[in-house]
Amino acid sequence: MPEGDTVWRQARNLDAALRGRALTGCDFRVPALATVDFTGRVVASVRSRGKHLLMAVHEPAAASPGHVIHSHLAMEGTWDIYPAGPGRDPRWRRPAHTARAVLRTEDAVVVGYSLGTLEVWTDAEAGHALDHLGPDLLGPDWDAREALRRLTAGPDRPVGLALLDQRNLAGIGNIYRNELCFLGRVHPETPVAGVPELPRLVELAKRLLEANKDRPGRSTTGGPARGDAAVWVYGLAGRPCKRCGTLIRHGKLADPTTPTHAARDIYFCPRCQPGP
Repeated sequence: MPEGDTVWRQARNLDAALRGRALTGCDFRVPALATVDFTGRVVASVRSRGKHLLMAVHEPAAASPGHVIHSHLAMEGTWDIYPAGPGRDPRWRRPAHTARAVLRTEDAVVVGYSLGTLEVWTDAEAGHALDHLGPDLLGPDWDAREALRRLTAGPDRPVGLALLDQRNLAGIGNIYRNELCFLGRVHPETPVAGVPELPRLVELAKRLLEANKDRPGRSTTGGPARGDAAVWVYGLAGRPCKRCGTLIRHGKLADPTTPTHAARDIYFCPRCQPGP
């Protein structure tokens, strides 16, 4: 599941493959962008902002980017990079019908699969489109005090919802939300005002994403980045807690501030994380 560390790593890899290179092909496979073609444009940079990926492109002679290709990986999206050139035609790692964007340079083919969001912004639009996001845990604007200020502005809100809200701090997804609550010994439904060690949770969030941003597999336990050893509680309902042996429970936590009131999975140890 892509979270802030995954998007940061993909942006770094895409930037290394594309920065300063002209696009020799551009194929957006979504109806809204069917007529958009950036062939001949130069990629100025690729960067992440929380869980958003931003690819700036400009005319070869222009001094500044003219457009930004914005994508969000949602639950299953990814960008893959394949070598290009004479005699090279590598097999794609995912089915072609899941491709939403195919960008080509002389040395690489970059494919965006199953992207939750794919759109193009002008420079002016890109300048303010993500202003609603909180401090980026892996960005140059990271500010722990501002993140805490935003979190505590809703004292009655369940901490499990507040941590997941990208307007408070950007980069935490559902895996990190559950793991942070376990590490902080707090039930996800506990109101923010009832979490005395909220600054420690914010510090832990920063440490976990920093520790995982260069890893191909994520681990919140310090153990191997695969399977049950990689997590404390996420996805482990019915398994014994690694701290106390109590069986881990599963529930749902809905956010009434979202249009769909979508409920997300929560996992917790009832002994280590007593309910509010």
